[in-house]
Amino acid sequence: MGSGPPGAAAGATVWRLATKWRSAVDRALAPLGLTHAQYVLLAALHGLERAGRQPTQRELADETGLEALYVSKLARTLEANGLITRRRDAHDTRAVRLILTDHGRASAPPAMRTVQELLERLLAPIGGRDGARATALVRELGVLLDAPLDPPSS
Repeated sequence: MGSGPPGAAAGATVWRLATKWRSAVDRALAPLGLTHAQYVLLAALHGLERAGRQPTQRELADETGLEALYVSKLARTLEANGLITRRRDAHDTRAVRLILTDHGRASAPPAMRTVQELLERLLAPIGGRDGARATALVRELGVLLDAPLDPPSS
């Protein structure tokens, strides 16, 4: 990755892995008519619905880590493709709730299986999804995800 200090290579490595992952998921899901970003929204909505929730676009943005404006754009595309419906919230007309259609409910599991198989292949060199090294990696990545990146306030 380079001859600089390990910390300098960390950013490049994270970027390259994220790019590799997104590209691989895009290719794997293309036969199902989904992109990586659309999949993230569809899978998250599927999981939340199975937990008995009908999230708003804002709640789904918080759940996925995607920007609210991007969630809105993705939701419009998924709606146009017949995978979800968007409904104004009965109590807050500014909020839009997202609901899987029957087609969306049927499409989510095969897409999720495809991504899980891809994830297993990605993590195989470190012992697979359920291995000790993968567990440690998730723990370390969680620390990084929790690290504040916003500039300090004065």
